[in-house]
Amino acid sequence: MTPPRSTLRADAQRNREQLIATAAEAFRSGRAVSLDAIARRAGVGNATLYRHFPTREDLVEEVYRDQIRPLREDARTLLATEPPARALHAWMLRFADWAGERRGICEALVAMSASGRFGTGPVCDEVQQVLATVLEAGAAAGELRDDLDPVEVGGILAGLLSVAGAPEQRPQLHRMLDIVVDGLRPR
Repeated sequence: MTPPRSTLRADAQRNREQLIATAAEAFRSGRAVSLDAIARRAGVGNATLYRHFPTREDLVEEVYRDQIRPLREDARTLLATEPPARALHAWMLRFADWAGERRGICEALVAMSASGRFGTGPVCDEVQQVLATVLEAGAAAGELRDDLDPVEVGGILAGLLSVAGAPEQRPQLHRMLDIVVDGLRPR
C-alpha cells in the first residue's frame, strides 16, 4: 500500500482522505460501485486511486480501519467473563455481525485470505491481534491448541463468512463455528 500518511505531500494526503470519504459513502449506499466510479466521485483520476490503494481490498480495509478497534475491547470483555473457547466463539459471532454491517469487508477478507495477504492491512491486523490474544488465553487455559496461527484462524473465519455471513444464515454460521472451535481444542 502507500507510504505512511505522515510522509505524503499535502495534496496527496487530501486526495487520499477524499478517496476514503467517498468510498465510505459509496459502501454505505449498499450498492456495488466500481473503483473508477469512486475515483470520479472523489474528483481524482483512477491512477491516483490505484497509487494509494492498489486493490479494492486495500481501500475497503482503510475505510473500516478505525471501526474495527472496538472489537478488541469486546474480546477483552469476553475473556474476562467466559472461558477462552466460548469467548472465541462469541467474538467470532460479533465479528460476523460487524462485518455483515459493512459492505465489502467479507469479500475483501476472503480475497486477502485467498491471496495469502490476510493479516497485512489494518482490519486484518486488528483481527489477527484479537485472535492471537484469545488463542493464547485458550492455550494457557488448556482449552485450545497451543500451535494455532491467528492468520490461519482468521482465514478460516473469512471462509466461513463467505458461505454463511449473511444475517439470515446466522444459525448455520453458529453451527459452523461450533465445529471450528471444537476442532481448535487440544486432542
